[in-house]
Parts: sequence; structure tokens; C-alpha cells
Amino acid sequence: MARGAQKEQARQKAQKEAAKRAKPKSQLGARSAGLQVKCPTCFSMMTTYKLLVQHMEAKHPKDTIPPESNFIKA
Repeated sequence: MARGAQKEQARQKAQKEAAKRAKPKSQLGARSAGLQVKCPTCFSMMTTYKLLVQHMEAKHPKDTIPPESNFIKA
């Protein structure tokens, strides 16, 4: 009977370890949640307003940069 209890404990431990390893390895969900600022000209997504300013200066120099208040979530 002792082997039966050990076998059950080993099975439970193996299930826990398998669950840890089965976590999704992709970061696409977290990445898309972090992208919150969209370029009004080309609609590319950025993480911060500062990156948007750099993007606008480099890619769309003739367009005006929208104010930061347009991108703050309520």
C-alpha cells in the first residue's frame, strides 16, 4: 500500500510541473496590451507618447504632432 501513496504523490507532482511547463511561451498578448498609442497618420502602434514623437519626427516630419492629452486613457 505504501507504494500506492508514493505513486499518487509522484503523479500529482508531475502534473504540477507539467502545468508550469505548459504556460504559453508567446508574448504577443502582453505586447499588444502594452501598445496603446497609435500614429494618426500610418496607424502603427507604439508603447509611449515619447516614441510617437520620435516616430512622427522621423517618418512624418511635415505633419503636426498631436498633443499628449489625446492619448491619455480615462
